[in-house]
Amino acid sequence: MNLTFYLNLCALLKQNPASRESNRAFGLAHVLIKNKPFEQLVTWTDTYKETLKKPLLSETYASYLYGVTYALIVIAFVLGLLSGIGLLSYSGDEPVNVVYFMAMVAFLPLLTMTLTFFSMFRAGSMRSVLVHLSPAFWMEKALSFLPDMVQENIKAVKINPLLANWIIIQRSQLIALFFSLGLFLALIMVVVTKDIAFSWSTTLHITPEAFHHFLYALSLPWRELFPSAVPSLELIEQSQYFRLGDTLSEDMIKHAHKLGEWWKYLALMTIFYAVILRLLMLMLSIWGLKRAVKKSCLVLPGAVKLLSEINEPIISTHAYNTEAPFMEGDHLYRRTLTHLDTSYDVVQGWAMSKEALLLLSDTMKVIAPVHFEVGGMNTLAEDSEMISKSDGEVLLFVKSWEPPTMDFIDYLKELTQKVDKVIIVPVGTLQKSYVTTSKEMDIWARKLITEDDAKVWLKQ
Repeated sequence: MNLTFYLNLCALLKQNPASRESNRAFGLAHVLIKNKPFEQLVTWTDTYKETLKKPLLSETYASYLYGVTYALIVIAFVLGLLSGIGLLSYSGDEPVNVVYFMAMVAFLPLLTMTLTFFSMFRAGSMRSVLVHLSPAFWMEKALSFLPDMVQENIKAVKINPLLANWIIIQRSQLIALFFSLGLFLALIMVVVTKDIAFSWSTTLHITPEAFHHFLYALSLPWRELFPSAVPSLELIEQSQYFRLGDTLSEDMIKHAHKLGEWWKYLALMTIFYAVILRLLMLMLSIWGLKRAVKKSCLVLPGAVKLLSEINEPIISTHAYNTEAPFMEGDHLYRRTLTHLDTSYDVVQGWAMSKEALLLLSDTMKVIAPVHFEVGGMNTLAEDSEMISKSDGEVLLFVKSWEPPTMDFIDYLKELTQKVDKVIIVPVGTLQKSYVTTSKEMDIWARKLITEDDAKVWLKQ
């Protein structure tokens, strides 16, 4: 899911589906995430994702990556199963050496997890040797077998090295986890189906007492809960095996029925060191991958510009028309304003979208708790509902180049019966920085003079 979002964002930034004004309107419509750049990118991507061509590159890429990962997981599980069966192979002639199995389920996982932990600190490097030692690193080699068309799309996307390394780390832990599950399943299968005699043997000069202390220390995570799963000193002494010939010692044969007790210790060692610790590393890698996605998205080419367009007001280089409109003699409309307040109870727009209203309010430094679209394609019932939700002072934006119609006058009369004051603001087009001409303002003033409503004011 994280990689899918990253690839969708890359494609959208390259396609650039929204204008500067649309991006600013988007930011104004999502004020709750204003100071959260990553959440803004996520929401923006969800908004414009449908504009991408099908099939999506993210879906194609993720599908093939999932297939490669699934294949590696199956291979790892089978290798773990076969390795476990091989390590626990028992012919009946000599006991199974537990040291080999412990090395596979405890020492090897601890070593690889330590290397993984250090590789996490080097994940931002393009030449991280520790990351590239992972089997999952060769997933990108496997992607070279994809169809040519997919290859071209993949090569067109430059994945941040930080994100690429974390993808490898996360999938490596998943693959290693299934290898460990294969080892555990092999142990259970062999113990259930065979009567195995376990022993321990090493060329190093290790006394049973020293070996017991070592195993006791390793059993710290479970020895209080399952004391019977910790081999006793007596069991260790009885199961020590010396290869002095082809025959077993009489003492070991005498205590053969006790040698099978080792399986409990091996099972819990596998569960803790090979499975639980690996699960924790997997969770840590998932967390790291999420952080890598965030960092990678914020530094994408075009992301900084997009966030700037979303969060920064559009600053016009044109001056607003503050001169009094040309109106002859007694036809001057006397209820006029030269400046707007900073806030109003309601902002409405006649035949204007909510996006345009938000952009207008932001440009003119006006805030309001609600913005309503009225007129235009609205039905009479919808306009009446907007009026019922309005009160106090209402700022009503109108298109200056469209003369007032009877529908507008009827709506205005109904609105003034509900609210305390209506300020009508004729505005020009966005391309002209909303500037109105004297002629346009004169038309609106003359119409308002004929209505002469004390609650209606006109912004010059």
